[in-house]
Amino acid sequence: MSCELEQKLSRYTPLSNDDRQELRRALGRERTIVARTEIPAESGDPSAVYAILSGWACRSRQIGDNRKQIVSLLLPGDLCDPNAFLLQRADHTISALTPVTVARISGAMLREVTTLNPSLGLAIHREGLATAAVQREWTVSLGCRSGIERLAHLFCELHCRLKAVGLATETTCPFPLTQHDLARMLGQTSVHINRTLQELRGLRLVSLRARQLTIHDLTGLAKMAHFNPVYLRFTAG
Repeated sequence: MSCELEQKLSRYTPLSNDDRQELRRALGRERTIVARTEIPAESGDPSAVYAILSGWACRSRQIGDNRKQIVSLLLPGDLCDPNAFLLQRADHTISALTPVTVARISGAMLREVTTLNPSLGLAIHREGLATAAVQREWTVSLGCRSGIERLAHLFCELHCRLKAVGLATETTCPFPLTQHDLARMLGQTSVHINRTLQELRGLRLVSLRARQLTIHDLTGLAKMAHFNPVYLRFTAG
């Protein structure tokens, strides 16, 4: 059972013990996905949903042979497209950035538990709305924020999302992403990402070491990024 998933959903609306038990019942067998490989769709049940139990994954789109855009990150506690049953096929790829453990929820099971447990259904619906809000914020970053503001905003968002599920302290969080990953998220080159990281370090706002992000001045970083965590909707917990 993913305690991160339970913890995250309870941030959107309070969950009863029955809700939590039903969520645990809904989670099917676990699978481990190798880093840098795709998480395949469930061929027998295209409406099945995967929950990220551990590791980091991403949604991406590719144009041509080498042009790839990472459009969102999937962290422990995230659901991969809980409304997939409304579509016949996906319009993006989900890939593991690190080794990832996922649990499968069948489409029929998901519809059953959300119908019989309204609070759980509301939490999953709000999770979907928050995911859409994150997507909008990433669009704002690509369209309006400068290079250093984009990276600062991403750092703030990831720290907030990980802290909400108990995977970050007040100042640190895991950060397994490469500069190449960051370039594909932020619409920049790896060289530019490197320069921006050096600038943030020089300002004594952040540091990266041993796959861990340390934020030395969260207030200053948030001010630079124009970061307001309201769009993440972590209000119930």
